Amino acid sequence: MTDSAVGPNMRPHLTSNRIRRHAAEPGMPLPDGQLTQIVPERPQLPDRLPRPLGELSSASIDQIVALVAEEFADVSRSARADYKHGMRHLLQQIASEPGESWQERWEAAGLNRPGRAVSDLADGDPKWRSRLTRAAGIAFAMRLIQPTEDALRATNSPQYTEKFLALSRDPLLEEFIGRLQRHPVSADGRKSAIRHLCRALTVYGIGLADLTPGALVHYANAHPGCGIAGAWPLLRAMGVLPAWVPQTLQDARIRGRQSVDDLVDRHPVRNREIRDLLVDYIRRRAVEVDYGTLDNLVRNLVRYFWKIVEEINPDQSDLRLSEEIVQAWKERLLVRQDGKPRQHIDGPFLAVRAFYLDLQTWSAAEPERWGRWVAPCPVRDADLRWFHIRRRRLRERMANRTRERQPLLAILSEHVTTEWQRLRTLLDAAKQARLGEQFTVDGVIWQRAASKATARRPELLGSEPIRVINRDTGELVRLAYEENSAFWQWAVVETLRLAGLRREELVELTHLSVRQYQRPNGEVVALLVVSPSKSDRERVIPMSAELFHVTAQIIRRHREEHGTVPVCPRYDQSERTWCEPLPYLFQRVQSGTPRALSVSGVRQIVLDAAKALIPTHPEFAEIRFAPHDFRRLFATDLVNNGLPIHIGAALLGHLDIQTTRGYVAVFDEDVIAHYTEFLDRRRAKRPPTEYRQPTNEEWNDFQEHFDKRKVELGSCGRPYGTPCAHEHACIRCPMLSVNPKMLARLDELETDLLARRQRAIDEGWRGEVEGLSLTLTFLRSKRAQAHRAASTGRVSLGMPSLSGQRPGRGGLGVRGR
Repeated sequence: MTDSAVGPNMRPHLTSNRIRRHAAEPGMPLPDGQLTQIVPERPQLPDRLPRPLGELSSASIDQIVALVAEEFADVSRSARADYKHGMRHLLQQIASEPGESWQERWEAAGLNRPGRAVSDLADGDPKWRSRLTRAAGIAFAMRLIQPTEDALRATNSPQYTEKFLALSRDPLLEEFIGRLQRHPVSADGRKSAIRHLCRALTVYGIGLADLTPGALVHYANAHPGCGIAGAWPLLRAMGVLPAWVPQTLQDARIRGRQSVDDLVDRHPVRNREIRDLLVDYIRRRAVEVDYGTLDNLVRNLVRYFWKIVEEINPDQSDLRLSEEIVQAWKERLLVRQDGKPRQHIDGPFLAVRAFYLDLQTWSAAEPERWGRWVAPCPVRDADLRWFHIRRRRLRERMANRTRERQPLLAILSEHVTTEWQRLRTLLDAAKQARLGEQFTVDGVIWQRAASKATARRPELLGSEPIRVINRDTGELVRLAYEENSAFWQWAVVETLRLAGLRREELVELTHLSVRQYQRPNGEVVALLVVSPSKSDRERVIPMSAELFHVTAQIIRRHREEHGTVPVCPRYDQSERTWCEPLPYLFQRVQSGTPRALSVSGVRQIVLDAAKALIPTHPEFAEIRFAPHDFRRLFATDLVNNGLPIHIGAALLGHLDIQTTRGYVAVFDEDVIAHYTEFLDRRRAKRPPTEYRQPTNEEWNDFQEHFDKRKVELGSCGRPYGTPCAHEHACIRCPMLSVNPKMLARLDELETDLLARRQRAIDEGWRGEVEGLSLTLTFLRSKRAQAHRAASTGRVSLGMPSLSGQRPGRGGLGVRGR
């Protein structure tokens, strides 16, 4: 990765690291079948079975009972007697079964079969049922008998984990327990992890050193929601699991990339020759596209084309389709499986048309391979004449979607901000309270609570997530979890709202994406370097005060929890591959391990934020917010408030200004049309000599622009080279960022405006009343933003610096990362 510091006489030139999502170089085939998924499978029994107390498979009943008494010498006399009597009775019950070992006799007795429990040997006597259950648990822990999962579950021996750990004699297991006590998970999570790990070792009949990744996945699949996931990162760190496996169990279940054959076979094709043709064609096209486009191509050609053709005519054996089949296919394509009309049919149409035309072209060079498949294309020219009309209808729907969500954006932003601040205040108060102590926040009485494990061991309180009880309602709130969820909800919504990023770009932001540019007068300009997503070109966004504040809060949270922004890997859901470990800003702790947020996680966070508003704002029930809606709203807000559309295109990362125009829900068509005509005339008259390196005078003028941005109430975010669109009516301008120190001045302005509006009302100046009311609305909105910024306080960003970089230069490196 390259990085250039920006000094007083240097132009900014910033780059960042990125796994580029674009077409492969010619001749570079797409990796065929990069799998990350761990296949679930039972482990093979080792040559040397774990026998912590020696070989007991053929030992006598008296020897085993004596060994039980010796191992449990520290328990009470009555408990030890129960263990001895229970073990003797259990072994006597199965001793008559055929077999040379106790394991064979246990299985011959049917005690490993589903629906059979060891308590059945008690003949209904509750006392002997309890003794036999405890004895069976001891026999499992001694590795005298290896139960199946059904048998272990049916036995349900009390305190089995403690007995297994006491009898295992496994130094590796003892090391695991020591690491688990220091692992950043709750006491309940630690208890669940060790419990299920002991059960897995018991069922598989192996020691910890013989545990495999496939065995852990196999056990987790058989026990959904079990705590075995908490053991995965520790076992990987210890070397029990190989270093190449993913860091978490959830990541190990990810399928990863599939080969072209597997992608096509997801939609079984009846005719084998057609199937092979599709595979060969798609594999050849794979060198030109990324994996996400390849997956979409398979879906369009196989699922939306040939599968439908075979449903219409199962005997179709070539690509020459009759007119009846073509019409039937098009009619079927117009309707989704749920009966709703399909909005996007251009993708399948264009993919099928390209398929037929490619075969015609390739057949000229390789007739022996492709010639027999040449046929008339079922997608006629007339089908594509409506393409532009459909695209225009799509833009209209997107513009209407933006208009519907624009008035709700402020409500959503205020909700996530207020909810996080409320929970943060409650969490700060709960941290000062002792276990069981009551405290009051905003008139509500709360009580500090904890889990049963922490109640028994108060020393665990520091590592236990904070829980509180609402004394008025009796509701138990997992406060630490709720506050953390509210913070990331706020961070995601506000970053999308203020930066207009794609969700793929959001999850790819790292600590290295935050840059600073120091001007000669000492002023530091914050910049956000956005990695390329759809286009192979990164961009630099000047950060507003609000966006910088959100970013600083994210970095501060990581520093408070980990001391730095942790380096963790990220799974690219579009490319279906793992990216190199980086200090991603949007990451959360999962099973005690940092894990980068996924694009689907971002989508779910936005949906949850909007869903929480339905009880108080029913209009959110009819509207679903998506991450890309914030991008469209961002573009609309910029252009409709006077920012030139070509500058908006640069901020959004659009290579074509027409793309930006499609994003904008314009509320005043005349303004945009007039400005576009002006730009066209200006470009036509622009001399070629303007495309050169700036002179020192021009560069000084650029530097002075930042001095002119300072106004009475704060700072103007107007881009360089653009005039003031509001004739210095700053209080109405969306580019104004109010300094919280000027809140008192805003109150003075409000008082003056109210007095002026009252006089206008008295005099009957209706136009003046309307203008003053609009100004008051903007003023109160600016004041609310300033209050939100002031309520969270200043944040030390902890900006890293380049190794060996000279003092006084802006930049960012990886020292101390």
